[in-house]
Amino acid sequence: MTQTVLITGASSGYGRATAQAFLDRGWNVIAASRRADASVLNAGAGRLRAIRMDVTDPASIDAALDESLAAFGKIDVVVNNAGIGLLSAFEATPAGTMREIFETNTFGVMAVCRAAIPRLRAQGGGAIINVTSSAGIAPMPMVAIYTASKSAIEGFSESLAYEMAHVGIRVRIVEPGLGPTTGFATEGVDRMRGLTPAPYDAYAAGYMERMRDYPTAYTKESDVADAVWRAVSEGGDRLRYPAGPDAKLMAALRWGDLDPNYRTKMRALYAPR
Repeated sequence: MTQTVLITGASSGYGRATAQAFLDRGWNVIAASRRADASVLNAGAGRLRAIRMDVTDPASIDAALDESLAAFGKIDVVVNNAGIGLLSAFEATPAGTMREIFETNTFGVMAVCRAAIPRLRAQGGGAIINVTSSAGIAPMPMVAIYTASKSAIEGFSESLAYEMAHVGIRVRIVEPGLGPTTGFATEGVDRMRGLTPAPYDAYAAGYMERMRDYPTAYTKESDVADAVWRAVSEGGDRLRYPAGPDAKLMAALRWGDLDPNYRTKMRALYAPR
């Protein structure tokens, strides 16, 4: 039976590339986004369904999941990819903007998980892939709020992974690096306007200039699609999948000396008795 994946934020960037990667491998794909745009993807007849979903609206999430199940009968994998960015000086960031970031990047992911879990559990299992950021591996300046929103999902996902193992649902994290070829930054221009005032403007400009001379390549959309595919298809106990050369470098620098058996030991500790 053909397997089915639901991907949020699937109309552009990493989400679109991930959706196309699964279509190319013969999966049914539910491309969920606020725009519900199927025109950006190429699919065989009957294997693609573009569905409107606003991850900040629980009613929209439930309706999208019900429509997906009605279309394909089962959802094997949920990929929480939808997210919004923010480059700002923390002291200049309005409280409303902070909440906007968390509503999508943090509470939106949690809301989709909460709605999907009972459906996955009822059908006998499945997988949840939460797309975070390399900022959750190695926090950078001028993205404190964004980093906090993604780091929250890092901790949430690891805790949830232990919990869901008890009911047959796998949880994995994909951590993209900086993706300058996506529209992630340009889509947030209005949100970020005026949020790097003096005395931060020169510092921010200098920092971004240094980032252009980064010692490795940046993340491409295909890197994230490949990482999501590995997270879905690989067996074993791996939790985190850095995506892109820059994210992999950060992970090696940050975690290279950690106990490689940490996750196995923790799962044994938390296994039901």
